[in-house]
Amino acid sequence: MEVNAMSEAKVPGSCFCGAVRFSAQLPSLFCGHCHCSMCRRSHGAGYVTWFAVPRDQLLLEAGEAELARFRSSDHGTRSFCRRCGSSLFCESTRHPDQIDIVLANMHGPIDRPPQFHVYFDDRADWVVVNDGLPRLGGPTGLEPITMSTRDASKADES
Repeated sequence: MEVNAMSEAKVPGSCFCGAVRFSAQLPSLFCGHCHCSMCRRSHGAGYVTWFAVPRDQLLLEAGEAELARFRSSDHGTRSFCRRCGSSLFCESTRHPDQIDIVLANMHGPIDRPPQFHVYFDDRADWVVVNDGLPRLGGPTGLEPITMSTRDASKADES
């Protein structure tokens, strides 16, 4: 698919069992890896790759009754399939006009590769990253991080 065509594409996605089906209208706002403890624990993974679109660019096509929501923090709500447990979306009161979508649930490519790591200083000790992407952290998870003691001990990652 051409880059220009990709930026206007509608990409389908679903949960693992297919009960919840949706599509995302590109262009996306961003794509990145999140290392926060909530993402790691809710996905059972070292980190999760999300991309975001304006809320009105996500179309839920089937399975609304199968979509469960969990308020994971004072500002965030995560959605998952009641049948198979697939994590699907994350919404935040900090960014009410956008919705984050788990990239692994898409049935085709989106318009950009992952661009950064957020909450990198909160990453699992066993996760090794050497992809050269910007690493953000701090209290908001979005601040440039400096070399901390923990980072110095993992300097072989870069």
